[in-house]
Amino acid sequence: MNDKTVVLNANIINYDGKIDYSKIASEVKIYNETNEDQIIDRIQGFNIVVTKEMKLDKEIILKFPDSVKMICEAGTGYNNINLEAVREKKIILCNVPNYSSKRVAHTAIMLMLNLASSVQKQIRMLEQNNYDNFRKHLMVEHVELNGKTLGVIGYGHIAKEIIKVAEVLGMKILVSSRTLRKDEGEIHFTTTEELFKNSDFISLNCPLNEETRHMVNEKTLTLMKKTAFIINTARGPLINESDLIQAINLGVIAGAGLDVQEVEPLDETSPLYTMENVMLTPHIGWKGLETRQRLVSLIKSNIDAFSIGKPINIIR
Repeated sequence: MNDKTVVLNANIINYDGKIDYSKIASEVKIYNETNEDQIIDRIQGFNIVVTKEMKLDKEIILKFPDSVKMICEAGTGYNNINLEAVREKKIILCNVPNYSSKRVAHTAIMLMLNLASSVQKQIRMLEQNNYDNFRKHLMVEHVELNGKTLGVIGYGHIAKEIIKVAEVLGMKILVSSRTLRKDEGEIHFTTTEELFKNSDFISLNCPLNEETRHMVNEKTLTLMKKTAFIINTARGPLINESDLIQAINLGVIAGAGLDVQEVEPLDETSPLYTMENVMLTPHIGWKGLETRQRLVSLIKSNIDAFSIGKPINIIR
């Protein structure tokens, strides 16, 4: 078998000890964590390298031994891996698409529902023994999602799952994608600029690259309604965080729901932690138990396909 596999940072997925990597290949070596200076030593003699969101730059990949024939990114995004070096070394790079689409979509919807009901503000009030919402009248903003316009940037698996739920909730849908499409049913495709101008909630669901980095910035934020919220369950650097913080503080937009941050983990001094109109979660979209179990099962499928000479989910 040519499926001798090394997992370099298993703890990213198996942080609670409930995930089993042992059966993804006929021979598996599992490391919970691997520092950059340990990578080359640990992959010697292996055919397949499995990583999760680990930075593999050009210099590192060019040092890979000839035994390595495939890198499996244990997730959807692969912006952490230098594609030029992968091509030069003639290594197959595959990922695991669509393993977390429903769970990430549910996270985006959860953030929208919480923001629509000012849940963050209500929790803070309870922490301060302030029971006015119960004893007087509702002291916070509380609006419906039905009838509101959801703007979705990107039209991949996750975006489509978000749209399914949003339509059930009675939301109007705008979509901006790399390819301008004809409308599909009640889904209206438009430009990114028009989407920013006309949406009550904007959900980011596109990959991170040089074109999309900081696509949410001072200029695009000023296009939004003052009552609008930005939702990010994709990649943190899609948003210029300092511009976002300023826009919320100045009332340019109403707030944000962020499952991902520009730098993770988010710095302890970030004002985002204490802003009442910001919902923060620690990149939980893909971390459901069933989601992680599915992920490891699909990693095995990638390895099985490679071992019989029919690799799948190839990036290059």
